[in-house]
Amino acid sequence: MEKRWQLKPADPVKTKKLQEALKVHPVLCSLLVQRGITDFEEARSFFRPRLEDLHSPWLFKDMDKAVNRISQAIAQKEKVLIYGDYDVDGTTSVASMYLFLQKIHSQLAYYIPHRYKEGYGVSKAGIDYAIENNFSLIISLDCGIKSVELVQYAKDNGVDFIICDHHLPDDILPNATAILNAKQPDCAYPYKELCGCGVGFKLMCALQEKLELEDNPAFESLDLLATAIAADIVPMTGENRILAYHGLLRANQKPNHGIAALCEQSGLKQELDIQKLVFIIAPRVNAAGRMDEAGKAVELFIAPDRSTALEFATQLHSDNTDRREADRTTTKEALELLNNDPTSNEKKSTVVYQPHWHKGVVGIVASRLTEHYYRPTIVLTKSGDILAGSARSVAGFNLYEAIHACREHLLGYGGHFAAAGMTLEENKVNDFKAAFETVVSQSIQLDQLTPLIEVDLEVSLSDLNLSLYKLIGQMEPFGPENLRPVFWTRQLKNTGYSKIVKEEHIRFSVTDGNTTFSGIGFGLAKKFHLLQQSNFDLAFTIDENDYNNQRTLQLRVLDIKAS
Repeated sequence: MEKRWQLKPADPVKTKKLQEALKVHPVLCSLLVQRGITDFEEARSFFRPRLEDLHSPWLFKDMDKAVNRISQAIAQKEKVLIYGDYDVDGTTSVASMYLFLQKIHSQLAYYIPHRYKEGYGVSKAGIDYAIENNFSLIISLDCGIKSVELVQYAKDNGVDFIICDHHLPDDILPNATAILNAKQPDCAYPYKELCGCGVGFKLMCALQEKLELEDNPAFESLDLLATAIAADIVPMTGENRILAYHGLLRANQKPNHGIAALCEQSGLKQELDIQKLVFIIAPRVNAAGRMDEAGKAVELFIAPDRSTALEFATQLHSDNTDRREADRTTTKEALELLNNDPTSNEKKSTVVYQPHWHKGVVGIVASRLTEHYYRPTIVLTKSGDILAGSARSVAGFNLYEAIHACREHLLGYGGHFAAAGMTLEENKVNDFKAAFETVVSQSIQLDQLTPLIEVDLEVSLSDLNLSLYKLIGQMEPFGPENLRPVFWTRQLKNTGYSKIVKEEHIRFSVTDGNTTFSGIGFGLAKKFHLLQQSNFDLAFTIDENDYNNQRTLQLRVLDIKAS
């Protein structure tokens, strides 16, 4: 599939000024300016994230109410239930809060709703569990901000709620004892992009200050928080960058038993970075809720020793193996459905349905189909008597609005700009499919149907060296709004040594006439013919190739096109 290359704007004046202050490679200075870093002090804060620069937790609206209510529960030995969602953010939130509170309170339990029996967020079954077992306080993490009726139901039955959430609130808020959510219009907390685990962390910081706890126990689960930040794809800016940076330090030096066990189970030998959290740790944690029951993930993280953690890590590894097989077979079947549909190529959207597909992988399969066809995609399966689906968008297209426009065919729906979920009756599939295609066709821009590669800078091969690579490495942790830099180099030639490897990939050897570089391009074999042209352009990131104990700089090629 052809891709659009879009060069980000650069500011040569600010770049030159920053270079004079920092006296480092001009390419690095341009990258920093693109990220809003324009002076020495901002650069220092960026490259040396300090925990001392975190905002006071007391800036959160309702923080005093939350801390006072928990302090009262501890003093009066009330039963406290920690409630969280079944994904990585939810399970790490619950585990972090549990590990923190168990040091100071014994009347404690946690609750994770079952993905298929109870659904996302606060459930009536969860509140009934609290009522039946005499819990008088629920602390909800990564959910609760939209649970107006259920929080009132809890209150009517003598159960108070403290809500720690980061999702956008509606106009009507739940009747909770305290709501910690920086996205409330009247909340003065300056950083608005914390994940659910991050909001829980701020509550723990306030509690340890109020209760005068020694040794900063709130900071002992920063590796779990870094995992939540990575998995929830929140901006890698401000406090998230500080917390992810120090969380990775902890993950590599003194990890939670669960993190260490997952690394061991997956055979990981290298240091953990954000990418490994996203692609190795997070899928195994998520697999528990997708394939079975997410409480296993919490048990993994609160395990008292490595051997206990390894038992749960083995179960999660098995769940992830099942998840990958379900993902593979469902994606294969979905692609066959589309290939056998003569009208498929004419459409601007994709909607596929099979009743036997595993509900736990429909979101992943929707992402795979979006990568393959690059158009707004919905994958549906049967869940009990109704259908449940997961949707993924393409860059720049508001998926939630498109689904909202088709709401007459749905039982329920929710989500945001890029991803959503919905339920509907089986006899409404064709009507919904047609309505969704009509809405997408009328509202999507043609260029939004072509994948986009955002390029940071245009460079020459002579700009690239190990010194620059090491400086770029110090820009980690990478994530949204601080992605690994992508470069564009024009007018390159094949040295004659480029070749296709393993039928799908290209091993590059390219030159601009003065400098020669090798590189690897995964999945680019179909574009090998472009290397036979007199000149071509490459879009790439730079990394190190470690071969025979020799480390050399190489290009990791994202795309190739004729000059």
